[in-house]
Amino acid sequence: MPAHLVNTERLFYDGGVALPEPRLADVEYLEVECKSALNPVKNMGFAWSLNPYTGCEHRCAFCYVRAFELRADRPSDDRYGRTVRVKVNVAGVLRSELGRRSWRKETVVIGAATDPYQPAEGRYRLTRQCLQTLRDFANPAAMITRGPMIVRDIDVLSELATRAELHITFSIPTLDDEIWRKTEPGTAHPKQRLRAIERLTGAGLDVGVGMAPILPGLSDRPEQLEQVVKAARAAGATGLWAGMLHLKDGTREHFMSVLAKHWPDLVPRYEQAYQDRAYLPPSFGDKTMHEVARLRSHHGVSDRRRVVLKPPPEPEQLSLLN
Repeated sequence: MPAHLVNTERLFYDGGVALPEPRLADVEYLEVECKSALNPVKNMGFAWSLNPYTGCEHRCAFCYVRAFELRADRPSDDRYGRTVRVKVNVAGVLRSELGRRSWRKETVVIGAATDPYQPAEGRYRLTRQCLQTLRDFANPAAMITRGPMIVRDIDVLSELATRAELHITFSIPTLDDEIWRKTEPGTAHPKQRLRAIERLTGAGLDVGVGMAPILPGLSDRPEQLEQVVKAARAAGATGLWAGMLHLKDGTREHFMSVLAKHWPDLVPRYEQAYQDRAYLPPSFGDKTMHEVARLRSHHGVSDRRRVVLKPPPEPEQLSLLN
């Protein structure tokens, strides 16, 4: 189908109510049909991913997907996220794949490459359709998002959680307004994400916080880390993990341009820290990781849900009697 420009309002969800916020820029939605819904994954801690959209309107300056876009000969600079490919048939393809006799009901991670609750979801509802399909097959799933629109789907998420394992991660790397606004220009405010966590965990869902990426010299001060950890606990997060920024080709160039524009004094430090490498050496990040672990323990970030939605236990196999 042909591409078309849209300039609709994006919807954030607060207390179950859709709150319109004007778009920061026009975004082109390109409706496409996919041949497969499930993508095999290597070296990421899970085997299968699902992304109803390709390209992300959140346009985070540090997004590692920019590196994939560069390798695919697509824009990884400021143009990234201005075109979103919408896989209009993804739920139907997913249903066919889950129905195969060879499928082993492995965990499917939604949102590893593009946010499943970016503004396009308000219009196309593909993430919701995929969740309904996973529910129908009682297939384990995990989700990663920055989008409070997820509260719209509490009903389907709750049904899925009672049939199969489900874990949701909300990405909240910082609560600093300036850093958020300049590095995550298309996302909902972190406080809206915290309110979404409160709604979801209150409904019995397993929702943790991912403090990633932590930006050296910007969001790694102890008081900044503690602010996120305390807020995560107050929202009812069932757990919390953290990760430092990594910069592969594609991501590196764009992030460094954002750094030069807003925090030029930090450019030499980043050039030294990431010289000829994508990942920080331990000497640069270990102290921050240890501090996050200390704060998580000190503030007691753990599963404290009063209502816990979980699937029924697996039936015990009867041993054969001689």
